[in-house]
Amino acid sequence: MLRFILRRIGISFLVLLGASFLMYILTINSGDPLEDLRESNAENREQLMERREDFMGLNDPWYLRYWNWLTGVSKCVVLQCDLGVTRNGVDVGSLLGQAAGSTLRLVTIATLAAIVIGIAFGMLTAIRQYSGFDYTVTFGAFLFYSLPVFWAAVLLKEFGAIRFNDWIAVGTISPVVVVLVAALLGFVAQAILGGDSRRRLITAGGTFAFVAAALFYFNAVDFYRNPAMGPALVAVVGVGAAVLVVSLVTGLANRRVLYAALTTVAVGVISYFALGSVLAEPTWPILIGLFVLAIILASVIGALWGGYSRRQAIFASNVTAVLMSGIIVADIALAHWASFLGLKSRPISTIGSETPNFTGGFWESFLDKGAQLLLPTIILTLISVASYSRYTRSSMLEVMNQDYVRTARSKGLSERAVITKHAFRNALIPITTIVAFDFAGLIGGAVITETVFGWKGMGELFRSGLLHVDPNPVMAFFLVTGIAAVLMNMLADIAYAYLDPRIRR
Repeated sequence: MLRFILRRIGISFLVLLGASFLMYILTINSGDPLEDLRESNAENREQLMERREDFMGLNDPWYLRYWNWLTGVSKCVVLQCDLGVTRNGVDVGSLLGQAAGSTLRLVTIATLAAIVIGIAFGMLTAIRQYSGFDYTVTFGAFLFYSLPVFWAAVLLKEFGAIRFNDWIAVGTISPVVVVLVAALLGFVAQAILGGDSRRRLITAGGTFAFVAAALFYFNAVDFYRNPAMGPALVAVVGVGAAVLVVSLVTGLANRRVLYAALTTVAVGVISYFALGSVLAEPTWPILIGLFVLAIILASVIGALWGGYSRRQAIFASNVTAVLMSGIIVADIALAHWASFLGLKSRPISTIGSETPNFTGGFWESFLDKGAQLLLPTIILTLISVASYSRYTRSSMLEVMNQDYVRTARSKGLSERAVITKHAFRNALIPITTIVAFDFAGLIGGAVITETVFGWKGMGELFRSGLLHVDPNPVMAFFLVTGIAAVLMNMLADIAYAYLDPRIRR
């Protein structure tokens, strides 16, 4: 395995070297870096042109310019990267640090969300092939996959930011909209769950009544401007998450795994009360440290309860701890929503990744950055979910018709065990390729999304460098995106080898 990984690293390095050479040559030949000065009427135009030629090394041969860039990048091995400067004299390394943090934060969240949602929907549609749920998800997948990014981003900007900000000032839903939303969700629910006409009617009617009652209740308590979950609801949602995780991992019949997950929830609720003063105004190192501590405690709980199912108990406890941590963070953030609205009456801005000179505390700043991250993340996630769900569905259907899956069923294994332990792992093999290519594709697609939403990320760095025929910013963009693409493909190869040991040979 180690030899396999080292071989993939060597190949990846050669791919990056060849791609960087091609990118540099294409960039410096894409236009005239002196075009704006040639059209200038300034008296010292010739001096300005000569200064830029010397500053950018335009009189040097192309291979020397590329070698100088490559020499600076090679210093990254000793953590002393020299990515050069822009034609205006700004250090590219500082620009790259800000831009990469903004874009990778957006793309990473969108990729993780798309993987979880897309694979889950793909599995369910494969299990319930040709059902109402399958047709509904298929229609949605093709719809989202066909949407142009720029058009969908502009629509979401209009309805998800501008009109939402107008609505949140009042914070109530009219009775007509309540009825329409409840009816729409009732129709979707009966299409997903399927069944005969009587069952569909009961599903639609029950969903309509529940949604309508919930929306009217939210109006009455001003939930949209003053939301709150509270410890009791946190505990209920945590228990539900634990039960769901155990049912997928081992089934509820395995009491040891179930008790481990429920104990993790109980420890999480107790910790929520005990650390209330710390969580009221934390810092990122504190939150990260508490998250690591939660994983450690979950592993200990799983090991103590697990017995003969220790491995499954540890896994279920860890997943439950992650979900419980997210629920607690969401509850605290919701509790600060009213104070956030007091500082920023129009919570979702249409431009930028955060509000300049924002004066709120930790959780208000968390909500501000989260609100700005929401809309571009939704756009990138919807586009990727479509491909993940379709590929997962086709891969699962192919695997579930294999002889070893039929053999597992004939041996009397439960359907959950057949799907999760036998079919799903082998169905993941082609999905790993999609994940690798999709991550790099999302970074490229983020260029358009960032332009629409005014994010100062990698897209802005690439666009300005290419527009001014300035190779250093463009190559900085390539350095991050190229390494990310090659790294994801290398991880996909390693995942291949783990999922199917025959690939190592």
